[in-house]
Amino acid sequence: MLYGLNRHSVKPAHFSALLAGPTAFFLVLFFADLNPGHPEVTRMAAVTVWVAIWWLTEATDLAVTALLPFILIPILGIADSQTVAAQYMDQTIFLFIGGVLLAFAIERWNLHQRIALSILSKLGTNPATMLAGVMGATFFISMWVSNTATVMMMLSAVLGIIIQVEKHNLSPFQKNAIAKAMLLGLAYAASIGGMATLVGTATNLAFYKIYLDAYQDAHDMNFVSWFVLAFPIAVLLLTAAFFILKFSFLRHAKKVVFDRSYFIASLRQLGNMAFEEKIVLTVFVMTAYLWFGRKDIDFGSFHITGWSHLLGTQASFITDSTVAIGMAFLLFLIPSKNEKGKMLMSWEEAKKLPIGIILLLGSGFALAKGCDQSGLSTWLAQELLFLKDASPVVVIAGICVIVCVISELASNVACIQLVLPILIAIQKVTHLPPLMLMVPAALAASLGFMLPVATPPNTIVFGSGRIRAADMRNAGLLLDVAGIVIITAASMMIRLLIWK
Repeated sequence: MLYGLNRHSVKPAHFSALLAGPTAFFLVLFFADLNPGHPEVTRMAAVTVWVAIWWLTEATDLAVTALLPFILIPILGIADSQTVAAQYMDQTIFLFIGGVLLAFAIERWNLHQRIALSILSKLGTNPATMLAGVMGATFFISMWVSNTATVMMMLSAVLGIIIQVEKHNLSPFQKNAIAKAMLLGLAYAASIGGMATLVGTATNLAFYKIYLDAYQDAHDMNFVSWFVLAFPIAVLLLTAAFFILKFSFLRHAKKVVFDRSYFIASLRQLGNMAFEEKIVLTVFVMTAYLWFGRKDIDFGSFHITGWSHLLGTQASFITDSTVAIGMAFLLFLIPSKNEKGKMLMSWEEAKKLPIGIILLLGSGFALAKGCDQSGLSTWLAQELLFLKDASPVVVIAGICVIVCVISELASNVACIQLVLPILIAIQKVTHLPPLMLMVPAALAASLGFMLPVATPPNTIVFGSGRIRAADMRNAGLLLDVAGIVIITAASMMIRLLIWK
């Protein structure tokens, strides 16, 4: 009946993709028993398979697919509707909303054009050098600021660069290819930069806490030691990401050359910064400082005290999302100097908030919650136990592959918190150095490059509307594989030098 209704309006491949999701769902639900005695595990696996297939094949709009967890998780008795709904308005969603509002203000007063032209006037020789500049800047910022906040800070500038590039006499194909490379480079560089420092991403901090709790007598892990281990790996992965994107999208734009004098002249035409630009830039810098300077940063001999000490015990109540919404809120209260009777931000501007992307983010959190409550994440983590009798290189590679797969579909932090206790158990059996197992797992948890919902940076750049899921899937698969190889190879080298 469904086919009869749709065969004339839906292409066969599209209809097959639509049918593949629920078919796989029912096959897993009725013919698999992943964890006997615990049917919730199989039920959640069925939900995950359906959602993953529709996301990967774009069988329907991704925001529509994002509603599936809210429908299926309560129906299957995994979690109640209230619990699932809460994931769709998680505090991280408000970080996204606050960041988007800041980005809207930057765009409204053309500050993004000034930033973009400043970058292009120095690096605007060709698409490859522009991509390198964007990725390098994003990588450095993300080492200290959350990956999500970094993307939100850089997104307006990158979109500004794309707009300036599109003014040149290029073919539509070349324009689209450059835009995709820039946006994916932004997302990937943010995730990779977070790997380099302990404070760069929450998965690193989760590893640090679990490791110190499990091995209290060990004194071989701190900010500096993590940096020494992770920074070279992150740089190698960033380099791999650059060449993957260059090959995937820019190989047909090799002969494209930009005259930097055009960008320099355009920057001069903007004139001096207007009052509104200065205020928005000030709010932007203050937001970055509040994100960056929240907690103490210990470099050994050099110590930076975080602002959270000023608030005492109440500091734990304030998150990055509180900062984002608070600073965005200010923009609605500060009057414009050149547009009398108006504020720096109006609700008309705010109405452009991308509801589809908010649903997409929320669905990722809902899936993670479902995986946690059903026991699916625990079941997946326990599958690592087969590695205990394998050779070290197989152990490390296997850990990276499985953690990478889990992190594509579930919360990276939840993934690492579930996997690390299993690795501790494996370590006690194999007597391998703890860091040899745990560091690769912590790094691999940041390798979600394929799916729009794998990481907030992926979701945010996907929200630009300039990237298809297939573009992210193809480039992300190559980068996931490169990441697994780099982390495995580097870990084996470090094992010989340090993890003896």
